[in-house]
Amino acid sequence: MKNIQFDFNNLFDFCVGAQHGVTDEDVREISGSVANAHRHLEKILSSRESRLRLNLEWAELPYQSAQSLREIKKLAAEVRKYDNLISLGIGGSYLGLKAAQDALCPAYFNEFKSGRKKSPRIYFEGNNLDPDTLSVLLKNLNPKKTFVVVISKSGETTETKAAFMAVEAWLKRAIGKNYGRQIIAVTDPESGTLRKKVNQAQALDKLSFRSLPLLKGVGGRFSEFNMGLLHLAVMGIKIEDVLAGAASMRKICSQPELEKNPAYLYAALHTILYRKKNKPIAIMMPFSETLKSTADWYSQLLAESLGKKYGRKINLKSDNTEEWLADKSRVVNVGRSPISCRGTNDLHSIQQNNIEGANDKVITFIRVEKFKEEIKIKGEPADLLNGKNFSDLIKLAQEATEWALLQEQRPNCAIILPEVSPFSWGELLFFLEMATAFEGELLDINAFDQPGVEGYKNYMYYKLNKPGLPAETVNQIKNNPLKKDPKYIL
Repeated sequence: MKNIQFDFNNLFDFCVGAQHGVTDEDVREISGSVANAHRHLEKILSSRESRLRLNLEWAELPYQSAQSLREIKKLAAEVRKYDNLISLGIGGSYLGLKAAQDALCPAYFNEFKSGRKKSPRIYFEGNNLDPDTLSVLLKNLNPKKTFVVVISKSGETTETKAAFMAVEAWLKRAIGKNYGRQIIAVTDPESGTLRKKVNQAQALDKLSFRSLPLLKGVGGRFSEFNMGLLHLAVMGIKIEDVLAGAASMRKICSQPELEKNPAYLYAALHTILYRKKNKPIAIMMPFSETLKSTADWYSQLLAESLGKKYGRKINLKSDNTEEWLADKSRVVNVGRSPISCRGTNDLHSIQQNNIEGANDKVITFIRVEKFKEEIKIKGEPADLLNGKNFSDLIKLAQEATEWALLQEQRPNCAIILPEVSPFSWGELLFFLEMATAFEGELLDINAFDQPGVEGYKNYMYYKLNKPGLPAETVNQIKNNPLKKDPKYIL
């Protein structure tokens, strides 16, 4: 099986000049940090206790047991008997699933039965609080023909909880006491309000509120190979192939040498460009309509992992494992800002800024060598498009975009997929996960927490009168109210 490749020519000074590109000296300067980061990361990854404590267990997800996969596929077979599936989740529990569906299923999946084969239509909700979307589903779907999967570690995330409460009531009204037989919860195996609900329902009816575990030590944005497996199986994707791709990349990414490890190299080169060449904006541009949602998933991965206010403080515990804390004496405010787009559509919009706007960006293309389908254009003999294949045109457009960027000394690189298959997509996701983790090491921050996400949640909980909020949080909100002067509102 051919692996994905990383083409980094256009990140170097010989293509974009020393002011905007990486030099050999830059690589030599960072080599010590790369070696230290590798040793530290490998030390953590070699210890299950450390992986669990620090949320790096995602690195072991490619190696799940055959028994656990059989249980997932058994549940998926039951879900596939229904006409519709509503999947409730936010963050990685939505973006990872959407990325998989768009990449690995035929386009217009819900619209055409021939593309779905024996799969249900799949609708995503619980990722927003806009009433105009979920209400349409509940008015138009038949609850007796609809299955529901709710994904939430705690069961308390406002967006998913609100959607689930609405959907649960909708099912219960139509189906009666056995409505829970059309629900699967993917949640914490031991604690949380959703787990409590599952346990209570299971005590009365083993077919009600069945569940799958969100594994310990796996954060949501790194969890596609955990919580996303049921969704893959429902779509009829062979999950073993996706995990095989991830395992293949896991092996490649275990090598310490920068020139042999594409994820390390991606992280190191982008760190140089960010820190030394003033390139804080990361643009992910797949030249494939089916990979746009994968770019959206990567935007969350990069922003939530690396956008951090404080540096990392490492405490070594008595058992030689580590505890990572926010070093509040060291404000760093780091992290590249992601933008997801796609070729060729955004060549007629965002690309204008890429070419002539501030030279503060690095563009990553995703290039596909072989597409699932082909269209050959038939027209007048003199027409320059006559006889051309769509796949050749989109690859030419990507090549032309590289060329145009280089004329303006704009650094860019390409991740090359032989095809968009379950194997190569699994490779791609693990590559980006490892690259993000390694970039966090180079920046010396905790890439596996998300304290910045808690601010809006705490404010909402305060306004909703949630009990048990810390006094410090309550006082901060009380003492710092929003100020809305009418004279500044037109």
